[in-house]
Amino acid sequence: MLGTRALSHGSGRAGVTVEIVEVSPRDGLQNESVQVSTAEKIELIERAVDAGLRRIEATSFVHPKSVPQMADAEAVMAGIPRRSDVSYSGLVLNRRGFDRALAAGVDEVNCVVVASETFSQRNQRMSVADSVRTVQDLVDDARSAGVLVSVTIATAFGCPFEGEVSEATVVELARRTADFGVDEISLADTIGVGVPRQVTRLVAGVAAVAPGVRLRCHFHNTRNTGYANAVAALDAGVTVLDSSIGGIGGCPFAPNATGNIATDDLVYLLERSGVVTGARLPQLIDASNWLGGVLGTPVPGLLVRAGAFPG
Repeated sequence: MLGTRALSHGSGRAGVTVEIVEVSPRDGLQNESVQVSTAEKIELIERAVDAGLRRIEATSFVHPKSVPQMADAEAVMAGIPRRSDVSYSGLVLNRRGFDRALAAGVDEVNCVVVASETFSQRNQRMSVADSVRTVQDLVDDARSAGVLVSVTIATAFGCPFEGEVSEATVVELARRTADFGVDEISLADTIGVGVPRQVTRLVAGVAAVAPGVRLRCHFHNTRNTGYANAVAALDAGVTVLDSSIGGIGGCPFAPNATGNIATDDLVYLLERSGVVTGARLPQLIDASNWLGGVLGTPVPGLLVRAGAFPG
């Protein structure tokens, strides 16, 4: 476990490793108004791999009418570089998406269970109970196919429609999905409302009911708390974090949900604190600059503007 003082003052704990899941190809691009070509998505993934990232959320297998940016999921999966040390995940919401993901050759499927009923209906057009049953239905088939299963608990820190979300509700969803035998549970601050103390409580609560299940956190920097929340998650024992090159991202079904924490900014924070990420900062900065050109606007991340230190 990392201490806050170690992270804050840079003495760190030599050899501590944090795994980064790069989400820009899916969660990053899905809310962008500029239609990004399949070739550009593949290049983004190639740049992420070149920057040392080894778990990448490549796409989502949802209905193209719901998320037009992800309509080329199969084409993206067919064009990405296949390496034994890189794991590609695809987001799935139902059996149809799961079958498509397996056929496309994903290494992991990421299912979503929402902690608030209203957002579940808006995002997935199903009840929370139905989404839990979907996870239960898919786990054994994923096992048989040799594919890992992660579950993201969305709106775990707050809902844009219902407001505060009960921590007990989140913990209970984690317990139920852990009982199905999933490999990983991710706590997602979908709209960027969480604060560090909330992170500490939720991580502790989920760890208590899901022993042996790897925990991951997914933060947005909507209210400028994303990086503080990442540090709090590490302090609580989480060693897997989602982030997005350049800090792009958002949810098309959540009003005012702005970007993810930026991979480049996060790597700078961690490595200056003595934490190993395996990522290469110059390549990440180059990727952020390139991505801003693709989108026609500067990315939200700050390191791409300020540069690394020392230069």
